[in-house]
Amino acid sequence: MKNRTKHYAIVGLFTLLLSLMTATKGNAEDLQPPQQVIQNISSELQQKLQDKSFTKDFVQVTQFVNGVIYPHTDFDKIAPLVLGKHWKTATPEEQGRFKHEFQTLLVRTYSRAFVEYNNWSMRFLPLDASNEPTKALVKTNVIQPHKQPIDVTYRMFLTNGDWKVYDILIDGVSLVTNYRSTFDDEIQTQGSLNAVIDGLVKRNAEALSAEKS
Repeated sequence: MKNRTKHYAIVGLFTLLLSLMTATKGNAEDLQPPQQVIQNISSELQQKLQDKSFTKDFVQVTQFVNGVIYPHTDFDKIAPLVLGKHWKTATPEEQGRFKHEFQTLLVRTYSRAFVEYNNWSMRFLPLDASNEPTKALVKTNVIQPHKQPIDVTYRMFLTNGDWKVYDILIDGVSLVTNYRSTFDDEIQTQGSLNAVIDGLVKRNAEALSAEKS
């Protein structure tokens, strides 16, 4: 339970940072293409955040956030990484269901953070490009008033001409690794991947119902 609590705290922070960051003045003009993707996402979300009437409709917020984030986040890559060894033994139906429900979970968490927080800024560090031209590490410092900056690194890769996020590290802790550990524990506890997916379906449906009411 302690590890799970830590996991969800990290996930919540990840979604908060991805959804609500804006680049600090003075460096936005010098951003490289992978960095610019993160900045563009942030700017679009921040602009909508100013509309308080918009943020009162959580279903509308979720649809908007999904539309902004989805083109720049590779869920086809993230889902197999999160499930690890279980992805290879899953049926095509289970793979499709898991990817859909996992995306729903992340977007819902993004959206909640999007509504609740707005007082963040971000400083881009020099781009850490790997030896492979299709991969990059986008390193940032996230700054909030009266608190220590947080190191956030986006793992991105170039596919069909577009830079997409497939993992994020917060102070060196990986989103993918944490989710993989959590789902692996749940699969062992519940006995099957299908049972875990059913649980995701139920939680997502309950959350959506609660938000609508």
